[in-house]
Amino acid sequence: MPRDRQIRPDRRTLLAALPALALPALARAQVATSASWPSRNVRFVVPFAPGGPVEVPARFIADHLSQRFGKPVIVEARPGAGGALGIQAVLAARDEHSFVFTTGSVAIVPALRSNPGYDPLNDLVPVTLVSEVPLAILARLDGRVKSLQDLLTHAKAEPGKITYGSSGVGATTHLAGELLKVRAGIDLMHVPYRGVAQAVNALYAGDTDLMVTGLIEGVTHIREGRLLGIGVTSPQRSPVVPDVPAIAEAVPGYSMVIWYAILAPRGTPQEVVDLLAREVAPLAQGSVLAQRLRDSGGRLLLDGPAPLAARLREEVPMWREVVQRAGITAN
Repeated sequence: MPRDRQIRPDRRTLLAALPALALPALARAQVATSASWPSRNVRFVVPFAPGGPVEVPARFIADHLSQRFGKPVIVEARPGAGGALGIQAVLAARDEHSFVFTTGSVAIVPALRSNPGYDPLNDLVPVTLVSEVPLAILARLDGRVKSLQDLLTHAKAEPGKITYGSSGVGATTHLAGELLKVRAGIDLMHVPYRGVAQAVNALYAGDTDLMVTGLIEGVTHIREGRLLGIGVTSPQRSPVVPDVPAIAEAVPGYSMVIWYAILAPRGTPQEVVDLLAREVAPLAQGSVLAQRLRDSGGRLLLDGPAPLAARLREEVPMWREVVQRAGITAN
């Protein structure tokens, strides 16, 4: 038999065996990376002012991870530009130990600013959604709008005459109203205020017909019978105010929730991302934080990278459309 015919079968056999030989080596490399991480302090950058609501889950989860890792997990506030500055700081670090602990603004800011300094779909790696809380639309007891159907009826009959207050231009409370205008095909007049407290006062005073606020802030007014809850922005009704309809019942496809998430800079090893997601996942069941969120109408999710990636793919283009149609620009 010629020499080349003797060699080629052996070569084919070796090539066929290479994938099987490589898999155990790859597995060992992943295990080694996971076992050696973290090699120093882990940092959660919250891209908002200290003391804000996002710090509560950030510090709770950081304390849990500090105990699990045996190394400090530090929460660092880096406010500015609607959250963009903190995200840019994490992208600049790219050290496999710095993460962004942020809100759904990560998908909104690129629609409001021409150059936010990051691309949420390409520069950031999803770790996990942390939590979500719906918003609520509130009305006065003596106002002309007393139900969700009233809102839709009046808004269609008198375009631009129904007013709603929010906590500011570009805030989630503002965008929830703009999204309702797009989905329901109605026109509402937006009245921005400098915070939730001012918007509530304006509603009580009769300066506005409605206001949009987080359900956590709105539930007390609803339960005490001081304001009407005419709709929640989650796809289904909230168990904390079961008599208040979901807007989606009258406007199919409408959904807008306040959500928090953990993201890593591009280039972070996937095994590190997966390890971090696995370590926080058990908190979704039975933790103090989970119970507090349930009591406020929210949910602690901690369901890994895939749901967060799907949400970003959906919301980044959605907010670009809403912002463009509403003509909103950042302050």
